[in-house]
Amino acid sequence: MRSKNGQRLAPSDLTGLPLTHTAVIPESYLDEMGHVNVMWYTHFFSDATGGLFQLYGFTREHMETNRAGGFALEAHVRYFAELHVGERISVRSRAVARSAKRFQHIHFVVNEDDGVIAATGEFVGAYIDMTTRRMTTIPDDIAAAYDRLIEEHNRVGWDAPLCGIMRP
Repeated sequence: MRSKNGQRLAPSDLTGLPLTHTAVIPESYLDEMGHVNVMWYTHFFSDATGGLFQLYGFTREHMETNRAGGFALEAHVRYFAELHVGERISVRSRAVARSAKRFQHIHFVVNEDDGVIAATGEFVGAYIDMTTRRMTTIPDDIAAAYDRLIEEHNRVGWDAPLCGIMRP
């Protein structure tokens, strides 16, 4: 896999990013063709998004107190290698950008058993007022914490391998 600037990425390049989810692949994740069904990648990305939320204060407590939530708006998934039963995976996440109401991030699914990046998931999500179920402005404290994550994640030394179409 290559970053946006063409640099080849290896799992070791991801160590500067936070670990946001881990799992072991059970047999129940396989589809009729004998590989992990795409719905489970969505599950990995969803759990990793929850892990990323914790890092910038978008916690259950924040959501309940502020009647807030997050809705996914766009997703772009790339598959690079199959995952098999019994393999251990980790997901590392990178905050990429934000606007007044939206966040953009990318997740990397790494097969810990063979050391390859199995998939990436790039997402744009919105900060939601749950009373109206509409996008609203991200509170200053959450925005500042997300901006700090972006700065921290940009220090890894390579450009995020984004699809180039999505914008926060």
